Amino acid sequence: MEEKKYEFLADNPNVKVLPIMLALIIGAFFAILNETLLNIALITLMDEFSITLPAVQWMATGFMLVMAVVIPISALLLQWFTTRQLFIGTMSVFTVGTIVAASAPAFPVLLTGRLIQAVGTGLLMPIIFNVFLLIYPPHRRGKIMGLIGLVIMFAPAIGPTLSGVIVEYLGWRYLFLLVIPFSLFSIAFGYKYLINITEVTKPKIDYLSLVFSSAGFGSLVYGFSSVGESAKGFASPLVLLFIGIGVAGIILFAIRQFKLKEPVMDLRVFRYPMFTHAVFMFLIIIMAMFASEIILPIYMQGPLALSAATAGLILLPGSVLNGIMSPFMGSLFDKFGPRVLMIPSTIVLSGTMFTMSRLTIDTPIWVVVVSYILLMLAISAIMMPAETNGLNQLPKRLYPHGTAVMSTLQPVAGAIGVSIFISVMNARQLHFLEKSAAPGDPLTADLALVAGVELVYFIAFAMSLAAVILSFIVYRAKPEDDVQETH
Repeated sequence: MEEKKYEFLADNPNVKVLPIMLALIIGAFFAILNETLLNIALITLMDEFSITLPAVQWMATGFMLVMAVVIPISALLLQWFTTRQLFIGTMSVFTVGTIVAASAPAFPVLLTGRLIQAVGTGLLMPIIFNVFLLIYPPHRRGKIMGLIGLVIMFAPAIGPTLSGVIVEYLGWRYLFLLVIPFSLFSIAFGYKYLINITEVTKPKIDYLSLVFSSAGFGSLVYGFSSVGESAKGFASPLVLLFIGIGVAGIILFAIRQFKLKEPVMDLRVFRYPMFTHAVFMFLIIIMAMFASEIILPIYMQGPLALSAATAGLILLPGSVLNGIMSPFMGSLFDKFGPRVLMIPSTIVLSGTMFTMSRLTIDTPIWVVVVSYILLMLAISAIMMPAETNGLNQLPKRLYPHGTAVMSTLQPVAGAIGVSIFISVMNARQLHFLEKSAAPGDPLTADLALVAGVELVYFIAFAMSLAAVILSFIVYRAKPEDDVQETH
């Protein structure tokens, strides 16, 4: 009797998908946790290695830079290596970087370990997204992508809190030492349970595309990340040079992809309207998140005079709720589709952004706490459903390319968002102080900072209105393959 063929592994009762999911999620959790684990420790590292703030910030800037360079080639790697080879390879690279950083005798060695970690982290997320798209049919993906959302949000949320405890009681090296056994466990677990899911086609490698991609995305992230280090900001010749190289590199990369039979990153994914819709929605949400995660702590530790620990605790409930609610929002997406979730959630997002654009030096703490919780709940109902809906419209052959595009956007949008919002805030502060009669007065300084925060959130509010408009034109996407079969 001929064995029945199943299009998706989750529909095959003979395949245990739970161990596959666990292997991927465990690896993703500790790789993503690592992104925020060092934020609290930067001052400690400055004292330990006698380095300046611009130097130690390369622990964050360099991480984003490497991710922006390696993620675009993930689509190519997904077609060259088996699922098991890629997962074990990326987790092994991440583990090697962790070991190097943990044993670093000097800052250059520590930074090298951090950059090696970034290679593994950057490649891991596209692999996970692609595997889950292949395992689960479209009508079940919302809940599964919600689980990924839980990992993506919960890991960074507990990172600073966990880091503060570890640094205070054990020392900064344990930020890396404690991750190593979990990384090794993830590799062993993946070796035992992970089966090969992706199809290995070994397309021709276009090295010129790799050059354009690395120069384009790398230079763009570096340029925007350097804005804060220059007294001239965006007017700095070096910043403009790298941003210019980045834009030129990305344009050449895009042109090159449309000319190739086997592109490194197939930009034809943008021909699918719901994927393009998801990209715009994703960018708006990323910007809204960074406006809050970067600007809000500055506001709380400045005009509100709260400690760093207190500010972190105020943000924790919203971040944790975002992670917990992501699977639930995914289930609702599976049942009702994207519009039912996105229309009310984008309205809540806009209302929250407007409320935060009215912050003052006398705003009660509970307003900040509630606003951030509402913001993060709205994001949980928008981001993963939008991303899942967009990827659902792609045919299987474009899964690696769709996940590569989405994953590339995160560090690029992050770097651009941070630099623009910080620059806008600083410019508004300086303008306020120039107009003030007593610029040296502490109260005036607080009012100037609040004015900057208000402007950032008003810009975020304007962007969120675009998300509201987009939510009214979204529809439940079906894969092109399914659409063709029904016509």
